[in-house]
Amino acid sequence: MPHIVLDRKLDLFDFAILFKPIFQKSPLIKIHEMYTNVAGTNSLFSTVVIDSSHRDYFIQVMSSKDRTTIRLFPGTDPEKTDAVKQSLANLCLQILDSYPDMKVVKSNLWEYLKIPIVNE
Repeated sequence: MPHIVLDRKLDLFDFAILFKPIFQKSPLIKIHEMYTNVAGTNSLFSTVVIDSSHRDYFIQVMSSKDRTTIRLFPGTDPEKTDAVKQSLANLCLQILDSYPDMKVVKSNLWEYLKIPIVNE
């Protein structure tokens, strides 16, 4: 399962204010809505990818006491194409742009992130 782990808790309510819809033309990747639970521990991002086919799914961001995980929401589980993997990386890069002190500590998507590996 593609995933990205960040080194600290992300305040999802704060990020909801900073979040800007993501649009990439080729392949088409659109991340356009953010839904956060009342506790502020989970957010779902409504995502559309059109490459060889059309996929609608959610990216899940789970924030715990000492880390944040970005992954595909198991309830929608699309085929793991390059464009689907890139959508996870695009959301991560927006988070890192908003919070430059956060670092990626674990992932199986390094080639999509194009950032250096940080050891824990």
